[in-house]
Amino acid sequence: MKPKVAFYWCASCGGCEEAVLDLAEDLLEVTALVDIVFWPVALDFKEKDVEGMPDGSIAIAFINGAIRTSDQQKMARLLRAKSELVVAFGVCAQSGGVPGLANLTDAAGILEEAFGDGVRPEREYRVDGSSVTLPKLFDTVVPLSAVIPVDYYVPGCPPTPKIVAGALTALLDPHPPAKGAVLAPDHALCEECPRRDSRPQELRLERFRRVSETVLDTEKCLLAQGVLCLGAATRAGCEARCIAGNMPCTGCFGPPSRVRDFGGKAIGAIASVLGSNDPDEVERALESIPDPAGTFYRYSLPTSFLERRRMEASNGRGN
Repeated sequence: MKPKVAFYWCASCGGCEEAVLDLAEDLLEVTALVDIVFWPVALDFKEKDVEGMPDGSIAIAFINGAIRTSDQQKMARLLRAKSELVVAFGVCAQSGGVPGLANLTDAAGILEEAFGDGVRPEREYRVDGSSVTLPKLFDTVVPLSAVIPVDYYVPGCPPTPKIVAGALTALLDPHPPAKGAVLAPDHALCEECPRRDSRPQELRLERFRRVSETVLDTEKCLLAQGVLCLGAATRAGCEARCIAGNMPCTGCFGPPSRVRDFGGKAIGAIASVLGSNDPDEVERALESIPDPAGTFYRYSLPTSFLERRRMEASNGRGN
């Protein structure tokens, strides 16, 4: 019998689901090797279908997205029970991703921003003897590994077709990688950047420029042009696609294994190219970065040393 495979979508944009489809005709080869027994975004599967499966009967469950609601937590735990292997698929599942920036506030703050003084959703609504219940929105967004054991990680926002195909090949091999592995190259993107030879040995910048503020040279290192590029702190494997589009790396493949806190590493890498040690000049340079939290912790706040913003106890909100 062919191995059974499941796909599920938690707190994410849906790009990881598209990444599977980006395999194009190679997807036919995948379906020849495995049976897809759960993929609700593409096929008509229900939660009860998974509940009826024997424990451990799914060979691999690919779960993308962070965990921010009670329903996502429930489905992650259900798929963990039914699967031999669970893969955190994409950077949101791996480290929180863009949804993890919700940790700069809490559930009450998110509802306030979204609805203000308007009508807010109620968790339970009753009418004519029937009720509808919405999932609970947690105060803190967490990566998949915070709620269930994860066997492998596939980075990216989203993973590239090459990374997806490589991960499937590795996991279906009779001798798969050691558990806990990130299924992507373990070195910094700068090492394989097509512009790496154009970066000066001694780089000193007075300020950072946004892409909209300048016309970028298509051959020269983006950081050398004063544009904040995080390739020095980011794991390779994306094929430098943003660089090929003349856009800087934002860090979506997360850090190499030797880096514990991606944001901290990125801040250190950027600080090392500042052209002055004078506090006032350093402050002016950093003021040219309009959104430090969203820049350095865009994909990794829930797995950083910071994890989340601490809310004031006087607000009646959790930490």
